[in-house]
Amino acid sequence: MADVQLDNVSRVHTDGTAAVSHLSLYVREGELMVVVGPSGCGKTTTLRMIAGIEPVTEGTIRIGGQDMHNVPPYKRDIGMVFEGNRLYPHMTTDGNLRFGLDVQGLPKEEIDERVGAESRVLGLGRLLHRLPRTLSAGQRQRVAVGRVTVRLPRLFLLDEPLTHLDAAERVRLRSELAQLIRGLGVTTIYVTHDQSQAMTIGDRIAVMQAGVVEQVDTPRGLWERPASMFVAGFFGDPAMRMAAGRLEAAAGGIWVALGSQRLRFQGVPSGRLRAAVGRPVAVGIRAEHVAAAPPPGQGYDPAGGARLRATVERVEHLGHAQLAYCGIDAPATASEGGGTAQLVVRLGRGDRPAPGAPLELAVDTRRLSFFDPVSGTALWHGE
Repeated sequence: MADVQLDNVSRVHTDGTAAVSHLSLYVREGELMVVVGPSGCGKTTTLRMIAGIEPVTEGTIRIGGQDMHNVPPYKRDIGMVFEGNRLYPHMTTDGNLRFGLDVQGLPKEEIDERVGAESRVLGLGRLLHRLPRTLSAGQRQRVAVGRVTVRLPRLFLLDEPLTHLDAAERVRLRSELAQLIRGLGVTTIYVTHDQSQAMTIGDRIAVMQAGVVEQVDTPRGLWERPASMFVAGFFGDPAMRMAAGRLEAAAGGIWVALGSQRLRFQGVPSGRLRAAVGRPVAVGIRAEHVAAAPPPGQGYDPAGGARLRATVERVEHLGHAQLAYCGIDAPATASEGGGTAQLVVRLGRGDRPAPGAPLELAVDTRRLSFFDPVSGTALWHGE
């Protein structure tokens, strides 16, 4: 095992385009670090630089404390699985698993033991004598993973290993893969654009945008305390929604103004949010922060009477629940002169909202997030 240190690493192409810019990241020994972000943000380039496939324009990469400058890929002791990783088509599953061990010159007895153990863990026992063309996409990907993990390198690099699988196979294999990696205890960097994969398997997650790391935190930390509007909007299903608002001091308290409506802020603003009173803010609202308001005097009201008038725009039926997408009379961002911000609310199975119908929302203002509308940085997060 080994830790990985990227210190002020950049990759600039010959045309001057910066694929990765001044990236610093530390991956602990034995950690499963997920690097996530939209397509083109520099995730794969970062992985290729660690592997030695892509040159580093600036900065230092250390693996196990050793500077990787001028160290060729084959001397870095790295196992890498790419998107759509190809197997040797003329070799059986058994041959693909053995190939790397044969190259290392290991004794046959040790190779037999490793391949046997790996095939049991990945459920490949019945596939050992089959050629890749006779395997399903999920089976081929398990063989590709096994071909890397059977070598027991000091570092795993996984680049979108599950992208081309169907949804059910992807969910099942990501669980098996995370279990296998943790069982081996090998330091792993896992690249994906799928935030649900990132949230379910990562010890920590590095969120990238436009070649820059926006935030590194645990899955729970990213969900509860996103460092920017980008991170807040990237994570979650549904993601946090933004509305342009303003903090106002009036009637002995603080109010959150959203268009023509106002919500009483429960408590006293602290830290950076205190300085934002009287100024525009971006208000972050998750589906968990709102609910269909109960009739006055009926049912428990966690929002303490805070209400927003909204209009149902569309409804998604998920079987176990419904998501209602509702517009309010506030712009989605401060830069928009008009328009409608859209909130998402989870409804019970018995609710039957229709598009165009009014819906009163109870808002738990204790759980709202606030961001600087210009820089996008977080000002305050609720409970």
